[in-house]
This record gives sequence, C-alpha cells and structure tokens, in this order.
Amino acid sequence: MTSVTVVITHYKSPQVLKLALGYIKTWKENFEKDGGEAEIIVTDSETIKETREMMDELFPDFTHLQEPKNVGFGKIINRAWQIAKGEYIFTINADLIAPRPQDINKLIKYLEDNEDVGMVGPRLLNFDETHQSSAFRFYTPMTILYRRTPLGKLASGKRALDAFVLKHAKDITEKPTEVDWLMGSAFMIRRKCLEKTGVFDERFFMYMEDVDLCRRFWENGLKVVYYPHSVMYHFHGKASRSPNAFNAFLNKYARIHLSSAWKYFRKHGLKTPRYGV
Repeated sequence: MTSVTVVITHYKSPQVLKLALGYIKTWKENFEKDGGEAEIIVTDSETIKETREMMDELFPDFTHLQEPKNVGFGKIINRAWQIAKGEYIFTINADLIAPRPQDINKLIKYLEDNEDVGMVGPRLLNFDETHQSSAFRFYTPMTILYRRTPLGKLASGKRALDAFVLKHAKDITEKPTEVDWLMGSAFMIRRKCLEKTGVFDERFFMYMEDVDLCRRFWENGLKVVYYPHSVMYHFHGKASRSPNAFNAFLNKYARIHLSSAWKYFRKHGLKTPRYGV
C-alpha cells in the first residue's frame, strides 16, 4: 500500500490556502478510495485567527502545525517532515494548486518506477497558462550578480541567465529531465532519502534552501528530475526581483536572497557542479 504525506507551507493567506486545500482534499479522497494512505500537514507561520477558524471548520482532519512567529521556510517544513508518516512526501506552497488528482499520482508513479531518483517536481504554469520556470542550473556568484544588477542586460549576462533557466533544453517540457535543482514551491521526495541527505538547512531563513537540498541529493547519488507530464499552477510573486543595483539592497526580499546566497557559497564554496542539463 502506497502512503503519501502532503505538506503545505502557508503564511497569512487563508483564502489562498483554502483553495489549495480544496483540491488536495479531493485528491486525498480519490487516493484513499483506490487503496492508498494519505495524510495532510499544514505548516503555518505567524498563525492568524482566520486561518485557525478556517482549518477547524473545513479541514478538521488535517494536521495544522502553528507557529506564533515566522520561523523561516526550511525550519517550518522540517517540523512537518519530522512527523510525516508517508513513504513519499509531497511539499508545496499554499499558492500552488493541483486541480487534477492524477497529476500528484504521476509523481508518485515516477518515483515508484525510478529507484535512482530521489526528488521529482511537476511542470508549473502561471494562471494564464504560460510556462513558469521551476527547474534550474546551480547558481554561480555571477548568476546572482546578473539577476540582481543591470549586468544582466549585457550579452554575457543574458547568456548566463538563459542557461540558468535552462532555455537551451528545448524539450524539457516534453520529457522527464535531470536538472540541478527544483524550486521549492512543489516537489516530491522519498522520505527515506532524508536519512542520507538530511532535512532543510535552517540557517537559510528564506531562499537557497531548496538549492542546497537538491545539491545534497545529488551529492548522495539521488537524482533530481523535472517531470513535465505532471502539471500544476503556481502564483509566483516577483517581490524579490530587483534588476536595479540600488533597489537590490532596498528590497527586503532581495536582501534576504543575497544574504542566503552568501551563506550558500560559504557552505559549498565557489565551485559549481553540474548534474543536470
């Protein structure tokens, strides 16, 4: 019997969470009818009254892990992973919806059929049906500079950023593709892999924790795969994107990203491996 834990990370947007959980509830009911086991864990930073009431009223059977403060993306997900019972763990942001239950099942099936794969992620679309980049090459220090400053407008910057978002991989939306890392908004792992890799590094409050985790998967012989035959929708905010050099230091989220990048390169060094396309 296949068992799955779905972990949804949430921050003070109860109506968005309600939409996501509605689809997850439908998937859970269908999955259990087919003989599977499923548990749902909502990790909630700075829990507010509206979220608590909504969870109690509409989703009383789901586990609701509440934090009075914003403890960071990795730390709050680690809380859920520590109690997860599923053989597979599907971790998503609250602003992601999976309207077709089979798209979650496709990720499960892919891991079941490919023992050498430790992590798999779906194709993400914006709500206008356009493609959203969610698979990447590992960062280099120059990639950070190109993304955060006007240097990215140079020919060399454009080439580097195109490679970063895998524009050269023309068939990535057509077939499963090994990639360096997947965006943390939606990915499925085997729970037993965490015994090798460890969980999220909580020194990263926000950003780069997904890059770091994928790197540890690869370093432990576990492949990371982008699986485009599973399609989901994600509202991806652009608050942290600051192409102006001055704004990069004024924007709160850009500053957090730069701080996390500094920690990442201090941890792993400047040498950048390439495992995927």
